Amino acid sequence: MQRYFCDRCGKSFREEQPLDGIRTDQAKAVQVVEMLSETMGVRAAARLTRLDKDTVLRILETAGEQCARLLDAKIRNIAAPVVQADEVHSFVQRLPHFDIRDDPERGEIWTFLSVAKYEKLIINYRVSKRTGEDAAEFLEDLRNRMAGRFQFTTDGFRGYCAHQNSSGNVENILGEVCDYATEVKIFKKDPNYTGARKFYAPELVRIRRQVRFGSPDLNEATTCHAERTNLTLRTFTRRFTRRTINFSKKVENHRHAVALFVAVFNFCRVHKSLNGKTPAMAAGLTDHKWTVEELLAVNLSTI
Repeated sequence: MQRYFCDRCGKSFREEQPLDGIRTDQAKAVQVVEMLSETMGVRAAARLTRLDKDTVLRILETAGEQCARLLDAKIRNIAAPVVQADEVHSFVQRLPHFDIRDDPERGEIWTFLSVAKYEKLIINYRVSKRTGEDAAEFLEDLRNRMAGRFQFTTDGFRGYCAHQNSSGNVENILGEVCDYATEVKIFKKDPNYTGARKFYAPELVRIRRQVRFGSPDLNEATTCHAERTNLTLRTFTRRFTRRTINFSKKVENHRHAVALFVAVFNFCRVHKSLNGKTPAMAAGLTDHKWTVEELLAVNLSTI
């Protein structure tokens, strides 16, 4: 493609850019996004595409912002009968420690996800600390995206429901639009535990489901589908892989990576249980499977 030379800044450019602020060819930028959304890290993508690491990060930033705006505009008026919510743990820049537990830029960072059980659609997400205020903002955003009444299930996190049989933020924010239940899984404690972290799955002893308010069907009251989506996030987003050096160094890049994952998962990735459909197709948001190129080139003003 024809490139031009700027007399002021000394850089070359094209008249049409695949992403705002990115001078890389469209095919190369799409290739980088596909790599990042398929488990690959930033440095590995830079080596294979022969781009500078900073260029790959700029593509991630621009693509993440595009995906975040797309998700905010497109995922509205969702008519899902059953919704689950759960959180995924990660950390940014350094391991969690008590001296930075209130620092929003470092340490322990959680990703809140709400998932439509039957459509497999990720309705909304939030990357933040795991506090009652953050849970309230996450629930407010969820309410604004739903079209009607639905059944809602979470775990026993106090940001959703306080103890002493109070439903807390969920009742205050979603009380008029949902039937709410919680599912708490109880695992067997290791009597030989000495303080060192154990990397094995503990034995599940009991599952306790509880009606909080409304008339939820306890047969539908589970967080298993949201937890399975958490596994997909860890599998396809390198920053969430445990015990590696690929953790995020900046919280902004962490948010861009989550936005990119959610957009690709909803619009570009076919779900096996949906008979060849993507979650967005199952939810009636689109009539075809999107390509990554289409995801990055969509005109948000037409949505």
